[in-house]
Amino acid sequence: MESDAYLKQAGEEMCLLVQIETQRGVQNIKEIARVPGVDGVFIGPADLSASMGHLGDMTHPEVLSVIERCIGDVRAANKAAGILMGDEDLVRRYLDLGCTFIAVGVDAILLSQAVDRLASKFKSLKSE
Repeated sequence: MESDAYLKQAGEEMCLLVQIETQRGVQNIKEIARVPGVDGVFIGPADLSASMGHLGDMTHPEVLSVIERCIGDVRAANKAAGILMGDEDLVRRYLDLGCTFIAVGVDAILLSQAVDRLASKFKSLKSE
């Protein structure tokens, strides 16, 4: 593919997502979701819960309520809504509410878990 053709195709297929992680973002989510060129809004529940005074508690009822309202606001703007969530019940709930994409794992945590499993496997060889 020629360079010009590639750039044109890439530009047409590009997806622009923005992330909401603070109370200020929540206050402005309707306007953010309506920005031309924004294809979707990703909600960051860990940082959002911290911003709301619920550090480490992404399932606090107040946080869950705000997340659900945000998903509704994004969907009302005909944009894709997404979130990071590892809780299976909440993943189902957010899919039911219209989330288009859900990240279900964090790269650093997944890598750490894999390293722990690998280290345990080979540490057991020492005791044999």
